[in-house]
Amino acid sequence: QVQLAESGGGLVQPGGSLRLSCTASGSSFAFVGMGWYRQTPGEERKLVARQSLSDQIQYSDSVKGRFTISRNNLKYTVSLQMDSLKEEETAVYYCRAGQYKGGHFAEYWGQGTQVTVSS
Repeated sequence: QVQLAESGGGLVQPGGSLRLSCTASGSSFAFVGMGWYRQTPGEERKLVARQSLSDQIQYSDSVKGRFTISRNNLKYTVSLQMDSLKEEETAVYYCRAGQYKGGHFAEYWGQGTQVTVSS
């Protein structure tokens, strides 16, 4: 059973930095994509950044130049370095991983980690 464990969330001041980490366990297959999404109350979950197995990277327009995603395919981990954080980026951040398993494409989500940006 694949499980994703997230860490690194917390309270920071505007302009501050946080580094989120996610570790996948229980997988016998490579993750073709790993990334981060965020969600605020009453809103849908939205992409922040993702990285493919071939290291193709996609960022949402709002975080380009400030956030950096990285992954280790052997350790099944993905991290997100967040710099110059803004108050409007307060949200629950979720780790996501996708893989082909048993002829089916499966998606997995972590339970989320709270990021609060406030002065």
